[in-house]
Amino acid sequence: MNLRGNDMDTKNQDKYRGMMLDGRYELVELIGSGGMAVVYKAMCHRLNRYVAVKIMRPELAKNEKFRRRFQTESQAIAKLSHPNIVGVYDVSRTDHVEYIVMELIDGITLKQYLQDHGPIDAPQAVDFSLQIARALSHAHGKGIVHRDIKPQNILVVEDGVIKVADFGIANLQSEVPDVENEAIGSVHYISPEQARGLPVDGRSDIYSLGIVMYEMLSGKLPFDGDDDRTVALKHLSAVPTPLREIAPSVPEALEKIVMKAMDASLDERYQTADALVADLEALQKTINGSLDMLEGGVAPLSTAGELRKEDYIRRRRRAHRVSMLSGFFGVMAAILIIAVFLWNYFLSDIFVVNQRVAIPNFVGSNYETIINSKEFKEKFNFELIYEIDPNVERGIIIGQSPDAGKSYMLTSDGINVTLTVSTGVMLTEIPNLLNYDYREATSELEKLGFVVDKTFADSDDVAADSVMQISPSPGEKLPAGATVYLTISQGAKTETVIMPYLVGKDYAAAEAELAAARLTLVSVSYVYNSTIPENYVVSQTVEAGTEIAVYSKIYLQISLGPETTPTPSPSPVPTQDPNIE
Repeated sequence: MNLRGNDMDTKNQDKYRGMMLDGRYELVELIGSGGMAVVYKAMCHRLNRYVAVKIMRPELAKNEKFRRRFQTESQAIAKLSHPNIVGVYDVSRTDHVEYIVMELIDGITLKQYLQDHGPIDAPQAVDFSLQIARALSHAHGKGIVHRDIKPQNILVVEDGVIKVADFGIANLQSEVPDVENEAIGSVHYISPEQARGLPVDGRSDIYSLGIVMYEMLSGKLPFDGDDDRTVALKHLSAVPTPLREIAPSVPEALEKIVMKAMDASLDERYQTADALVADLEALQKTINGSLDMLEGGVAPLSTAGELRKEDYIRRRRRAHRVSMLSGFFGVMAAILIIAVFLWNYFLSDIFVVNQRVAIPNFVGSNYETIINSKEFKEKFNFELIYEIDPNVERGIIIGQSPDAGKSYMLTSDGINVTLTVSTGVMLTEIPNLLNYDYREATSELEKLGFVVDKTFADSDDVAADSVMQISPSPGEKLPAGATVYLTISQGAKTETVIMPYLVGKDYAAAEAELAAARLTLVSVSYVYNSTIPENYVVSQTVEAGTEIAVYSKIYLQISLGPETTPTPSPSPVPTQDPNIE
């Protein structure tokens, strides 16, 4: 994955190549750099796969405060587990190197995608926006705000899956010592509250996503200027050009969603990513592309004629013939005008529109090809619904209503057809995680989109806390969201004994009884006791009759007998002075 570049010398950046971190991650090649870190493609030798390893710059690693923040933020981000978020697998420190291990993404940034493709159509923009909004919803639910949503931090994978990267990085950047003049975030996408330097919450991410949606659909940014200050001020006070003025083909409902997401007022903006997701999902179910409005009309009919003035006497008969012909053609022109009028406004509905049309077979075709076809637009009104089908690629029509072959009377309103489109959920292979620590195995499976169900069992052969069984078996493929069942070893079954009753017994006898029961007497303490004789047991830490593991630690209190009270010395009797009578 790519980070923003800086002026750091490439040779210094690449000094970690070939290093092995924690005996597991072999750094293969430098793939990116930024103000805080360098990123390497690395081979994880434990799972035999490539990952991305982000290493904190050495000058920052020397800063104890920043290092603690880096660890804290990274561990918080590692809790995120969502198919639209770049996964964080590990956070560690070795040989004075602070690093994060992340999912390695084979794709390009949304910025690059838009540069290559230009503005994208409404169905694709809604699809991309939904994936980003779902990622934000998951992160906000964990208390994590991105703070730097922009096309450069959004990755597009080849199969159309969106991955949001660098969660929490903007928050970390606020802690970076001023060693470089690198701008934090991008002023073109920051929210008004960020521009004012105020605390932010999830609504700031929603605003930034609104800007991204605007750019996806129009190919333009709503605010621009000669410098960052000018752009920031526009976020605070300027009103963006309505989206449909720049991109008229954008559905009105989608324009309303975009403009609400990027509303400068916190109260008028979407309050949660969940609310944005709900509106986008509702729109996605009904959006069928932009339909061109068909307009009919009659072109104005104009005629021009001029009769030559001839001598009446000499041209009398000729003029009569001309008058007759002019009248005839005038009547015919009037009839033609009336016929065209009736055809356009009345008769066409009867003779042309009201014909029976057979429904074609749309199943197996790409929905975009169908809904954008000029031929089909003239006859059908398409409604799209989406359905998960792990066996059919994304965007392919898997069902239709009415069925193919049925015929319907074509009216001026067109024929309504519902198309069911596959979401293209791909099957993922279950990795072989037998004998792995169950916490690591759970994390790996969740990163792949599976739900994990765990049970624990005794085992003489598998170490405690390790995976001893996986169902379905490793190598099998399941769709995202399916459940994988793990059986976790508790180690060998522990032998137990019954705790004997020792209170009131002689210390030596109690010690011998514990040894016979294979329990460990760790220590004793001595207390005065007026009812239990000296050197006898007063109390025990484990209640008698309790079933406990062999060699468990036991503590006893031993009596010192009653506490003795010293006899007070008699008070001296004063001697009387013989001189006193």
